[in-house]
Amino acid sequence: MTPSIAASGPLADISSVDDEHAVAACYPLMRQLRPHLASEQEFIARWRRQVAAGYRLLAMWRETKPVALAGYRVQDNFVHGVHLYVDDLVTDETLRSGGYGHALIERLKAEGRALGCAKLVLDTPLTNTLGHRFYYREGLLAAALRFNMPLA
Repeated sequence: MTPSIAASGPLADISSVDDEHAVAACYPLMRQLRPHLASEQEFIARWRRQVAAGYRLLAMWRETKPVALAGYRVQDNFVHGVHLYVDDLVTDETLRSGGYGHALIERLKAEGRALGCAKLVLDTPLTNTLGHRFYYREGLLAAALRFNMPLA
């Protein structure tokens, strides 16, 4: 059964995004999180490659419009063991604080448990202070800093 919530408007249903038409509908919302995505075609091509590597995308829909997204995959490493890694989590900026993010986190936790994951893990920029507050409220704790450098 697909969970639904009432959040300042019609019910919003969470479902897997499994076809390119639905992915295309998600592009404007994903671009709020990933503004470097130059085009819908680039987004679809990258989604296809990531799906081949285990990526899954959930969307919360109000009527025919996605209002929140969660992209995730199952990973296994020495730090966390088998875990659900959340690549992308975004709620439309005009609808934040309406319960959509909470509903997606709850769905992700259920997905992780069903897939045998010991943890839910995500990264967020140090500058995302509003996101940090949300994650703490949802029970996620900051456990590390991630360092990186460009190679090209």
